[in-house]
Amino acid sequence: MKVGYARVSSVGQGLEIQQDALGEAGCEKVFSEKKSGLSAKDRVQLAECIDFVREGDTLVVTRLDRLARSVGDLFQIIEQLQAKGVAFCCLQQGGVDTDSSTGKLMMTILGAVAAFEADIRKERQMEGIARAKAAGVYQGRRPSIDGVEIRRLHREGVRPTDIARRLGIGRASVYRHLSAG
Repeated sequence: MKVGYARVSSVGQGLEIQQDALGEAGCEKVFSEKKSGLSAKDRVQLAECIDFVREGDTLVVTRLDRLARSVGDLFQIIEQLQAKGVAFCCLQQGGVDTDSSTGKLMMTILGAVAAFEADIRKERQMEGIARAKAAGVYQGRRPSIDGVEIRRLHREGVRPTDIARRLGIGRASVYRHLSAG
């Protein structure tokens, strides 16, 4: 059985193109999620996909960076698949499969290139932020927690647990803001 895995990094991106390509490739089941690919941790659908596949199945992705962004994560995932007797195939990098030595070599090279690209992208982003800060343009992310409101509610006698519930935040965040003063 062919099983697909599709991933995009942000909520604003769509999964449809990957899902369509995986369907056209013959995938009978496709796991999809909108989650950063920087780490394989916390990707629920990936974990469910790996748990779902059985010996003789093939895991299919459209591009290698949809599965992993680091060579370490890539090899960890591939090792899990091989331990279960599951093959791996990448549609856009056709030479990438786990059935041959050449496929494994291609996977290693392309995995390293994907990790390199991620590092370059991060460096460019950090350079842009540094330039924006120097120009006084970069404000950073807006606070998601209203510290003034937390302190006001606390002065009114509202307990930290109730403050957290009212504001939809964690109790630890309430205590952190209260201790910061």
